[in-house]
Amino acid sequence: MHWVNKKNQKRAGVKKAWLKDRFAEGHTFKKFNVRGKVFIEYVPAEYAWFPVEAPGYNFIQCLWASGRYKGKGYGSQLLEESEKDSRNNNKKGLVVVTGRKKLPFTVDKKFYLKKGFEICDEAPPYFEMLVKKFSEDAPTPQFTDKAKKAEIPGKTGLTFIYTDMCPFNADYVDIMVDVAMKHGFQTEKIKVESLKQAKDLPTPFGIFSVFHNGKFLTHEVMAEKKFDKLLNTIKP
Repeated sequence: MHWVNKKNQKRAGVKKAWLKDRFAEGHTFKKFNVRGKVFIEYVPAEYAWFPVEAPGYNFIQCLWASGRYKGKGYGSQLLEESEKDSRNNNKKGLVVVTGRKKLPFTVDKKFYLKKGFEICDEAPPYFEMLVKKFSEDAPTPQFTDKAKKAEIPGKTGLTFIYTDMCPFNADYVDIMVDVAMKHGFQTEKIKVESLKQAKDLPTPFGIFSVFHNGKFLTHEVMAEKKFDKLLNTIKP
């Protein structure tokens, strides 16, 4: 149990350090005062660590209500708070990246559609951008052209791209790399450490992604058994 606590403390430290560097850019982190992951992060889209073009908007980087707090209305309250804050700061609206269908590590787009969001762009293989405009004449946000290609020319093997936005990434990248090497894959880790890097990503999901021979494979952080199962479906 002591080991688990130390591990969680380390991850919390990683997240806090990443957030500390973001606050000067207008990054907002709001959390319910409960013992659990119930929070929202949003930022002026110009400073979002996602390859999106949405000047004047606020971008929702993460909305999470986990465990026993899920389905209790906390997510709705957090979203409402972000909208209120965005309107008070004269933003053009709110933007978020989700999936064509329910995906791990994203909020189901049905939640946002019920809150007045609309689909405004899409990118392969399954990503969608949703927007809630505060005025009809607001410009329509979009993914960057590079993000829509979902490929890294010239890469071979498995390429892992990750940030400290999610404190679990670094640990799970190492786990997934170990699994990949057992399968005989060549591996490369790329840690995104600047806004410029994040805006230039070849995939819409700025938190984590894996590419196989330069082609997008998954955005999902996986435990050993699940990643092993996925790698059984492809060749080195």
